Amino acid sequence: MVARRKVAVVGVALSDCGRVDDATPYALHAQAARRALADAGLDRSLVDGFASAGLGTLAPVEVAEYLGLRPTWVDSTSVGGSTWEVMAAHAADAIAAGHARAVLLVYGSTARADVRAGRRTGTLSFGTRGPMQFEVPYGHTLIAKYAMAARRHMIEYGTTIEQLAEVAVQARANAALNPEAMFRTPVTVDEVLSGPVIADPFTKLHCCVRSDGGAAVLLVAEEYVRDCRTSPVWVLGSGESVSHAAMSAWPDFTVSPAAVSGRLAFERAGVRPAEIEVAEIYDAFTYMTLVTLEDLGFCGKGEGGAFVGKGRLRVEGGELPVNTDGGGLSAQHPGMRGLFLLVEAVRQLRGECGQRQVRRADGSPPRLAVASGTGGWFCSSGTVVLGVG
Repeated sequence: MVARRKVAVVGVALSDCGRVDDATPYALHAQAARRALADAGLDRSLVDGFASAGLGTLAPVEVAEYLGLRPTWVDSTSVGGSTWEVMAAHAADAIAAGHARAVLLVYGSTARADVRAGRRTGTLSFGTRGPMQFEVPYGHTLIAKYAMAARRHMIEYGTTIEQLAEVAVQARANAALNPEAMFRTPVTVDEVLSGPVIADPFTKLHCCVRSDGGAAVLLVAEEYVRDCRTSPVWVLGSGESVSHAAMSAWPDFTVSPAAVSGRLAFERAGVRPAEIEVAEIYDAFTYMTLVTLEDLGFCGKGEGGAFVGKGRLRVEGGELPVNTDGGGLSAQHPGMRGLFLLVEAVRQLRGECGQRQVRRADGSPPRLAVASGTGGWFCSSGTVVLGVG
């Protein structure tokens, strides 16, 4: 039996993000990819694996062609926002098994610019066939599904709207430390609550921003680490899970598939949630952060409301800094944001985050981080545990 190789993330990058009116999604893919390769200090000729989703009819074939790549291992898994954590897990397995030596994950979107230019509307449609045919006629939009789940948690566990608002407040506090975040002005709980209602109980600031942007992550086999200009961040463990498509098939609105993907990732990494020092969690809505914290095991079921209080999620003084770049609620959210979680987790572990850098008691960067993505309306989850040293 061939020994499984260790796998490291050696290159991460973002394209231009936020308000990008003069670029195509393909250009953002290319910009992020070039920057990630430059970050690693490796030539693209080493890349024999490629993963992408969300662009083109034959993704990732079209994007690979645009980038001038001819991969012998590909992945186009598309499960919404968790796509990138799931792809990272698949890539790590492929590299460990010897099926690839270097896999590039790339994403790019002009979601904001397209709406402004009239190329698309602000409404995201998942179609009207299959399970959706029983929900679409009643106007049950994506945000309404999240809002319904949040309300169920409030009823079951006494979670308050003020506690959910704290998630937005602390995300903005972290974004204030990030010069690349779209929105950096601090907000208060009262300001979150007084905003226009989007879908009860969510007001505007309970919801993610709409931005343009792209990201890229390069994973390699351990023997190539010595050729890189960056310190390796090792993939310690991962897990993935799917739950439901129709809301009527969701057994419990207060439990996300992260309860499964997180357990698997931590078990495979040999790490306990209590050992994690930084958490990057998909946050299209405030409730996603709260319930994912519960399901990953950072607090008990129903205790998320109390857990997010007292500034626990802040970079400055927080017990568990979460979404240290400001997250989708404040930094950027160009669609399927899961790849951005991996980029920020790696940068934190490498100590490259400047003012928003999380530090241990001795001043050193953290050594363990988790990135957990969510897709659809809690339909899917991918969780990756990363470490240094």
